[in-house]
Amino acid sequence: MQVTVSRKATRFLPDPSRVIARFLYTSDKRSEDIIRNVMALSDNEANIALSQVLRGYAKRHRNISLIFEAHFNKLDNLFKKLKINRHNINQTRKALIGSYFTMEYSIEATAFFNPSVVEDPDQSELGPDEKRYILSFRATGEGHISSIVFRSGIIDKNNDLMIEPVGKMLAEAERIKKHVYNKESFIGKLDEMSTFTNKISPLFVLEKLGGNFTYGELKRTIEETKITHQLSPDKELIINEMLWLAKSHYELHFSLDSAISERVIFPTSEIEKRGIEDARFVKFTEEDGEETYYATYTAYDGITILPNLLETKDFYHFKALAIHGEIAQNKGMALFPRKIKGKYTMLCRIDGVNNYIAYSDNINIWHEAKLIQKPKFPWEFIQVGNSGSPIETEEGWLVITHGVGPMREYVLGASLFDLDDPEKEIGRLKTPLLTSNAEEREGYVPNVVYSCGYILHNGNLIIPYGMSDYSSTYASINLKQLLNEIKNSK
Repeated sequence: MQVTVSRKATRFLPDPSRVIARFLYTSDKRSEDIIRNVMALSDNEANIALSQVLRGYAKRHRNISLIFEAHFNKLDNLFKKLKINRHNINQTRKALIGSYFTMEYSIEATAFFNPSVVEDPDQSELGPDEKRYILSFRATGEGHISSIVFRSGIIDKNNDLMIEPVGKMLAEAERIKKHVYNKESFIGKLDEMSTFTNKISPLFVLEKLGGNFTYGELKRTIEETKITHQLSPDKELIINEMLWLAKSHYELHFSLDSAISERVIFPTSEIEKRGIEDARFVKFTEEDGEETYYATYTAYDGITILPNLLETKDFYHFKALAIHGEIAQNKGMALFPRKIKGKYTMLCRIDGVNNYIAYSDNINIWHEAKLIQKPKFPWEFIQVGNSGSPIETEEGWLVITHGVGPMREYVLGASLFDLDDPEKEIGRLKTPLLTSNAEEREGYVPNVVYSCGYILHNGNLIIPYGMSDYSSTYASINLKQLLNEIKNSK
């Protein structure tokens, strides 16, 4: 029996009209000239200039004047250098100056792909056999910078996605809160990360800081330490670990009047400044029944890729947390939706080729992993990895995998692992579950189908997937048929 895959006609395409307003800064010299020129305008000239800007952009952004003022407030050092008291500048001129330090960035101009899907926290006011969902996507714009964006809607009884109207007033978080660290707990985290291989104390840096400090304060202290100290390789290692720990944490708070399709998680920390890639969202249920949504994603700074973690309960408020430990490397970490034998459990691909499983008492600290799956069939000889968090079924943990074969063709497969011992593979499809067809194989990266998460609905598996790193669609598969095929594929 072959598994029947029902491809849907829905397409999620990149839309270059979806823009956010970003802070723009070139150089001190040019910036100083801009400020001088604006300050030299008469009040009437400043009013006319700002009116023209607002006429062109007020309908494209929510509260664009507040964005201008926020960008104006980032120029404090320039005003001090120019000996201008910025607090004496009126609102019109503040907004006008801020507009010169603002640019539009089209977040989806290049691609809209690698989706994951979870149940919406709000499942009220639904008809029979309906489910409200949230889709996340990797949106890529100019310079190949990736961010996380969302869509929402309802899956009906026929497994068709009804998509809510997409909002046009995109916005980054209303508030971005950088983490404040307590020195004692910070040292404890470093110790958990096994940083002190030679038991060199980090106090040679931290003793200069107060009991609580920010990433910026730590960074300045480290720069001073590098000037005044001759650093051994061990001390360099500790410094790198301190920076990695400190710069990974932040919180995002989106406006309550924003639609979920208008919320953009754009790179915030230094470790992800060139992109937030391939978020794998999962609804995690604690042992006491409390539910939290997590997403493992790849942070890219232009040189290095590192795994990171998002946490939210309502998709308005997000925390970004670092993932530490020896296996916190490479792409594709995917969290199980509950603890197994009292421990957090994660799929990972630490060597870039094989599937591993890891356990931890701390969701941020991962030290050891066990090999559970190697490439077995020709369509996965280059590598095998997960395509999202496992789903719990009566027959076992269902994992949709991706395999890479000849011509760097990415396909989707499926495996089943034991519920009590997920290191034990029950079965694996001998042939791909989904390969790109004639339409899907053309794109930014040809011959690729890829997913970052899937859900069950009315006895069917709903798999959203990216098409050749350009756009996205989805398919449905009868769960019972799929599980039977896997069990018979030993």
